[in-house]
Amino acid sequence: MPIKILVIDDDTAVTDLLSLLLKSQGFDVAATNNSNDGLNFIRENQPDLVVLDLMMPEIDGWEVCKSVRSFSQVPIIILSALNDPSMIASVLDAGADDYLTKPTPSRVLVAHINRLIKRNGTNGSLGHNSMGQAPQMAAS
Repeated sequence: MPIKILVIDDDTAVTDLLSLLLKSQGFDVAATNNSNDGLNFIRENQPDLVVLDLMMPEIDGWEVCKSVRSFSQVPIIILSALNDPSMIASVLDAGADDYLTKPTPSRVLVAHINRLIKRNGTNGSLGHNSMGQAPQMAAS
């Protein structure tokens, strides 16, 4: 059974790129550009991992983290352009499991996803191509 990943980012180019990348690595991917839809998806579908942007309209990534932690322990990877140490510490304190700064090479993102999936004991196909490597994601 493939690993289910939810991508939440207000930028459709990012959700499209991450969906394509992660699907190519064998993951089952859902994506949304709306925080409320993401929260509802997590409640209803219980993904194995969430990739979340911080800077979004309506509900930002910090609030999404806090809200998710009130009902789920799903692993959350923050993928954000923000690279301020105090912001990184703040979102990790809010419940995120990992933090990566955009642009992140796809191989690094997949490695972090696989590490969190293994840590949480989720069974399924871990992302890799036939060579055991992830393709590089273009910088955006």
